[in-house]
Amino acid sequence: MSLRSEIFEQPEVIDRLLVGQAGVAAELAREIHRRDIRYAYFAARGTSDNAARYAQYLWGIQNGLTVALATPSLFSLYNHPPRLKDALVVGVSQSGKSPDIVSVLAEGRKQGCLTVAITNAPDSPLAAQADFVLDIQAGVEQAVAATKTYTSSLMAVAMLSQALNPQGVSMEELEKISGWMQFMLEQDELIERTAQRYRYMEQCVVLGRGYNYCTAIEWSLKMKEMTYLLAAPYSSADFQHGPIAVVAQGYPVLAVVPEGKVYADMLGLLRQLHDDKQAELLVISNQEEALRLAKSPLRLPVDMPEWASPLVSIVGGQLFAYHLTRAKGYDTEAPRGLRKVTETQ
Repeated sequence: MSLRSEIFEQPEVIDRLLVGQAGVAAELAREIHRRDIRYAYFAARGTSDNAARYAQYLWGIQNGLTVALATPSLFSLYNHPPRLKDALVVGVSQSGKSPDIVSVLAEGRKQGCLTVAITNAPDSPLAAQADFVLDIQAGVEQAVAATKTYTSSLMAVAMLSQALNPQGVSMEELEKISGWMQFMLEQDELIERTAQRYRYMEQCVVLGRGYNYCTAIEWSLKMKEMTYLLAAPYSSADFQHGPIAVVAQGYPVLAVVPEGKVYADMLGLLRQLHDDKQAELLVISNQEEALRLAKSPLRLPVDMPEWASPLVSIVGGQLFAYHLTRAKGYDTEAPRGLRKVTETQ
């Protein structure tokens, strides 16, 4: 199995997860309501950390939950964990083996918190510390660059959001995600041609905001670990507070700009980058105004709600990183200096 095949497997994985773990999500939601939990505390690293960033927006907007990201070294190295009273403590890890992430759930359990593992390894040390395990059911992921385990972690977050508040994220919308992903996968040949344009690129910025802040960070991570670019991710708001100064004529800017609450703000920034800076824009969007500003436009489904866009837009980002890696002559299956499982203390 190759990285490309794992990217293309994602719609199937999402459908399998939805069927296989809906009952667990519903039971967990009932326990969260029973305990009247008001905030969640996420422990994760790398790609999994970006799934936690998604939860900050999705659970905050749709479920009224404050979501905090843990500082695992407080638990594993400094041995001074914060007070976690009444928190939902969530660990996200595809392998479930990283000791620092496991230590956060262990402390949460020690303090009497409800603990949850979102993992591809239901028999892992992380799962052993969890009251509930959301098994993302991605199957074996052999490629070092995580793709299907990332989107299935996002899906697990979305499934719990739906179970907590069916009036926010609907089951009907969850069932459409695999089809929206397929829409992106059908642009594979276009994305391969697009990547050729950027084969000599050495640096870029990647922009997103709101729900897609996680997409900007995850896309930039894939670019760094596979193509060895200096790809800097920013919220479009933070980008305007200084970093925009790096952009000059022809500077590559990659942006995720779906329809939604942040669209008008991001469109204004794209116009500034296009008109004033003459930047080289690659834009993932379902809005014609934004796509017309791009030298390289990639289309999102038009009927997709903003909350679902991170699960779909990153598929385009994954394909772009994959094809750019090949265009640069690098090995997509074995990024230098990286291992599939990283166990940090």
